[in-house]
Amino acid sequence: MSKKIRNTEVDHLFDAILTLENKEECYTFFEDVCTVNELLSISQRYEVAKMLREGKTYLDISNATGASTATISRVNRSLNYGNDGYDMVLERVLKKDE
Repeated sequence: MSKKIRNTEVDHLFDAILTLENKEECYTFFEDVCTVNELLSISQRYEVAKMLREGKTYLDISNATGASTATISRVNRSLNYGNDGYDMVLERVLKKDE
């Protein structure tokens, strides 16, 4: 895990996020914490990760999400060389949906 982001303030933010109990609370909190564009960018990257794991092409992903090839490439790099955070969450969501 990257030590670049580990600090007390980030710990506090994550502690706060972990108190959220449902999707509506997530909307309420994140609409206050993030700008609309920040939240849309984060959600777009998550969708890109899902589609990459489904084997979609960059063109398909770009057409479906509006993400640039640079964004798709960055997400792909995180999927292949990152901390496996996307895969951890994608697996949990898949199990939950079954």
